[in-house]
Amino acid sequence: MIFLIQYILVHFLPFSTNHTKTLFIMLAEKTRSIIKATVPVLEQQGTVITRTFYKNMLTEHTELLNIFNRTNQKVGAQPNALATTVLAAAKNIDDLSVLMDHVKQIGHKHRALQIKPEHYPIVGEYLLKAIKEVLGDAATPEIINAWGEAYQAIADIFITVEKKMYEEALWPGWKPFEITAKEYVASDIVEFTVKPKFGSGIELESLPITPGQYITVNTHPIRQENQYDALRHYSLCSASTKNGLRFAVKMEAARENFPAGLVSEYLHKDAKVGDEIKLSAPAGDFAINKELIHQNEVPLVLLSSGVGVTPLLAMLEEQVKCNPNRPIYWIQSSYDEKTQAFKKHVDELLAECANVDKIIVHTDTEPLINAAFLKEKSPAHADVYTCGSLAFMQAMIGHLKELEHRDDMIHYEPFGPKMSTVQV
Repeated sequence: MIFLIQYILVHFLPFSTNHTKTLFIMLAEKTRSIIKATVPVLEQQGTVITRTFYKNMLTEHTELLNIFNRTNQKVGAQPNALATTVLAAAKNIDDLSVLMDHVKQIGHKHRALQIKPEHYPIVGEYLLKAIKEVLGDAATPEIINAWGEAYQAIADIFITVEKKMYEEALWPGWKPFEITAKEYVASDIVEFTVKPKFGSGIELESLPITPGQYITVNTHPIRQENQYDALRHYSLCSASTKNGLRFAVKMEAARENFPAGLVSEYLHKDAKVGDEIKLSAPAGDFAINKELIHQNEVPLVLLSSGVGVTPLLAMLEEQVKCNPNRPIYWIQSSYDEKTQAFKKHVDELLAECANVDKIIVHTDTEPLINAAFLKEKSPAHADVYTCGSLAFMQAMIGHLKELEHRDDMIHYEPFGPKMSTVQV
């Protein structure tokens, strides 16, 4: 899960570049200079500060454990992503617009998790306390005041932006759905179909789902003596709502330094057809370029690993429905044939296309996808959509940049804290 301070310290979609610059002109020159001067210490101590921040805040505000992904806390993904974000904000305090392409989708997750204005003062308080605790006497009153001013300025604007996002959501808050189908689409991936329960006020037929979006499930797992709600994002497999909303869940088995997935284990082993599950409205900005979908001059590359195939499957459906003549490169990586998800459905969709290259990579017997592979298998002028684990995303983005692929033609949605894929 992307945590609250990430949303606050970086700006995103609803504000233009001019808005972003205006925000930081409002901050005194001295304030911005002080924040930029903290960059070296953030490079050295950033993760220590963010770990301290989370530990203190979640110890004293246990109600927030109903929101935060505790697995990402344990393995360090979230503190690392937060440290990256704080560092990026400090380096670009004069003009945060340079971070827009990397972080605009964070706001969608914020709304999906139902973060509200009353959470902001709590986060601000514990961020400043963590800076003071870690830096000690080096955290002078001037430094604390400068970060406090910056935080408050961004928080005030962010709250206003989020008000609009809540107003535009397809439904408010958490709504009850019934699990109507549960089917394995790979050895470790289950596809769920859910329908809104009677009285929810949701009409499936009229929902304008965007391929690439995700829903957020609110569960209360009964295993591992869990006493808090657990929220997770899962990409929708299809924009069609004819038979219900469909999303896929990979079973995150325990491995070295990583515990078993709390929610995935619950959904795989305990959730049954007929059970109730709560969802917030679809969210996300990972979407196929509508201006190119009807054009055949720019090929479409859909590049996935593991369960990352899920949002790309929905995009493939959209492309086939709108223009099956566009050149499509379907590149799907999985460990082996058993873990290759949606094989039948993918083949059915690709059979409707006039110009397709289907490339399947099984990493138990084949090398990992690298830059040379992408140069050989996909065109340099393609519009690329890629999704998978954080490690996969970092590798693919790096390979595409090495091949001098245009930044505006690389689109991605990692399953984890997105700022972990950003270099600052």
